[in-house]
Amino acid sequence: MRKARDYDSELKALADKARQLKDRRLRQLGELVAATGADALDADLLAGVLLQAVATRDDATKEAWRAGGAAFFRSRQRKTAPAPQRQPGSTLPLDGGAASA
Repeated sequence: MRKARDYDSELKALADKARQLKDRRLRQLGELVAATGADALDADLLAGVLLQAVATRDDATKEAWRAGGAAFFRSRQRKTAPAPQRQPGSTLPLDGGAASA
């Protein structure tokens, strides 16, 4: 006979995991803002810049921004993960990838 599944505890565990991922994402975004120096900007200005970036449809502009961001991360002296744990092509694992300390 099969063991009955406890759906309530499974749903609670999934909700807890989702909350942890959201919290980690928010913390990483805050760290990114601080690392770039954008925390010195007025909140209204920062929000306006981000809204403009989201609304931009020009692929060339977005690619220039992406290249600048990649250069920023490459130029920073940071503690890197051992080679097997690195995610090639990824600068900030916001999708549940390996967490950085």
